[in-house]
Amino acid sequence: MTWDYSNFGQGKNSLLKPDFTEKNCCADVTGGEIVECDNNPVPIDAITTGAVAKIPVVLAEFRVQFNVDTIIELPEPALEIKDIKKRLKIVQCILLQNTNMLFIKGFVRKNIDYSTRKCSNSEGICGDIRHCTVDIPFKCTTPVTFNGIEPLPVVPTSRSEFEYFKRQDLKGPQFADKDELLSGDLSEFNQTSTEFFNELPFCELISSRIVEFDEFINPLKLSDAKENFKKDSLKKDGFKAPFEEREFKKIEEKMVIFLTLKLLQNRQVAIGAFDPDC
Repeated sequence: MTWDYSNFGQGKNSLLKPDFTEKNCCADVTGGEIVECDNNPVPIDAITTGAVAKIPVVLAEFRVQFNVDTIIELPEPALEIKDIKKRLKIVQCILLQNTNMLFIKGFVRKNIDYSTRKCSNSEGICGDIRHCTVDIPFKCTTPVTFNGIEPLPVVPTSRSEFEYFKRQDLKGPQFADKDELLSGDLSEFNQTSTEFFNELPFCELISSRIVEFDEFINPLKLSDAKENFKKDSLKKDGFKAPFEEREFKKIEEKMVIFLTLKLLQNRQVAIGAFDPDC
């Protein structure tokens, strides 16, 4: 790339104008031809004599149902809901070990597209498409039936104290010359502690299905809505609008969530030997 200094000082737009030409282009990329590529199998180098592997083992696979009822208030009056996109997210899925109780906590991220009024007459309404993203929380506990394999029992931490024998001479008018104090040594503290690091079961999400029913709360005619919502776009001196149109700000949402998940735990599994030629 070269620079044109001929107009130097003749205006800010003419200063250091780059001269882009085809011959000075710093890169040139053209399309390549797509052809079929050949491949040859390569022998797999694997352990054939058997091994012990630490891998996730399925403890249970099940479907859990959540029932959610919530109120969503939009930041402005809306005419209608155009679309709602949903994504389920889990933030906690913990098995309380030595029991079969699973604690689940999460939320549904909802992106709501809705239409608003900007101007209207007796024949129609014009406005903007807005969106609002909200998180709908849910949580529950559910008992798990281990239809795979039982989880490993928790090994507790242990601690024990021990002491050494001590022989000590006694002196004083009340003791004979051969008297001795035989006891444990109080001048020291000895302890053995054992700590076990247990494998915590964990969850994997398989699928989710959400059935929902959304209902507008207290939808008002536009002539009534102007006094309730107090929006600048709704003039107090009145306006015309189609007779069937309503505005609302609150939505009552009912959802039934079906969540399928796996409960797993890392375990040591013996894998038998095999003949790679078979």
